[in-house]
Amino acid sequence: MTRDVTTLAADEGLTLADEVMSLKRIRHVPVVRGKQLLGLISHRDLLRAQARLLLATKATDDQEVYVSVAAEDIMTKDVITVHPDVRILEAADLLLDQPFGCLPVVENGALVGIVTEADLLRWAMRQLREQTSRETDRPEPE
Repeated sequence: MTRDVTTLAADEGLTLADEVMSLKRIRHVPVVRGKQLLGLISHRDLLRAQARLLLATKATDDQEVYVSVAAEDIMTKDVITVHPDVRILEAADLLLDQPFGCLPVVENGALVGIVTEADLLRWAMRQLREQTSRETDRPEPE
């Protein structure tokens, strides 16, 4: 789980969402009011919203169009969340069964972290390295 979660406020615009995703090299940004999770913006949501805006307007300054759309206007509201005590295999099953590549971690109504596909991959790599290390440390049979 990643505890230092990059978030957006509900009234922040698409330009900021795009910049945050690019600069932080992330694909999912929780939308919050204070610490309360309101929804989630995925990179796909952002691209879809930008494409709709470009098709719907003939504005010459695209920057002004992006700013006029708030995060809450494009976020997915019904997001599957998990508790900090969730077992890794349960989180992995949930990720495989739902359309997002992340699970916001919520405790007492507050966003406290996020589990991403990258987190699970890092965990799997640690497990494989530990297993490989144990296997190479075993004495050879006589």
